Amino acid sequence: MKLFAYGPRGAERLAVLHQDTAYALDSLTSAPAVDRSFLEQGGLDRVRTALAQNTLPPLPVEQIDGVRRGAAVAPGKILCIGLNYRDHARETDAGIPTEPIVFMKAPDTVVGPDDEVLIPRGSQRTDWEVELAVVIGSTLRYAASAEEALQAVAGYAISNDVSERDFQLERGGTWDKGKNCETFNPLGPYLVTADEVPDVQDLRLTLAVNGTTRQDGTTADQIFPVGEVVRYLSQFMTLYPGD
Repeated sequence: MKLFAYGPRGAERLAVLHQDTAYALDSLTSAPAVDRSFLEQGGLDRVRTALAQNTLPPLPVEQIDGVRRGAAVAPGKILCIGLNYRDHARETDAGIPTEPIVFMKAPDTVVGPDDEVLIPRGSQRTDWEVELAVVIGSTLRYAASAEEALQAVAGYAISNDVSERDFQLERGGTWDKGKNCETFNPLGPYLVTADEVPDVQDLRLTLAVNGTTRQDGTTADQIFPVGEVVRYLSQFMTLYPGD
């Protein structure tokens, strides 16, 4: 399944794309995006059941064609791993980390995948990075293995980790100043459920700026695979649905 949000900002509605047909989820939830409450209340299973029973109304193409997409997920917390691709570590002349480098972005940085990104005042180097977003589906503490950690994953999305590099690297302190400007996390358009992704370490990620490809890589290049990242994070904090 691919869940998505559509409609004007502040008035988004959730829908699901299944076998090339979109269905409204208004009868199952009033949530404008997948969030902790939706996941804790078995929202994904309810959508699967409704699809199997054919009880969801199809969305006419004219209702969603050309309509703004909102962020598919409303996260509780956003945990990020820095320098987790071998080629990125090489291009920045950084050594290969021995443990994941963790930083956080505020949930209020999240916007729709095609929404305008605002360049902050005084910016010299606002920058882009395509990322795989891993969405937690069930509460996880102290996972014993990467396999156990992956069982807690609800699905995956695409994120643009926008950064202001001067704020991040030249102004002292932590990276947070360069990572948390307004609109610095376009997310979506879909939350793709984990059962639709046979191998999360075999996904291609690309990013273009003004029509020019600037990134073209694969999750096979990750230093710490997804399951290990989730396991690692669960040793230091509780991961909740929607994180």
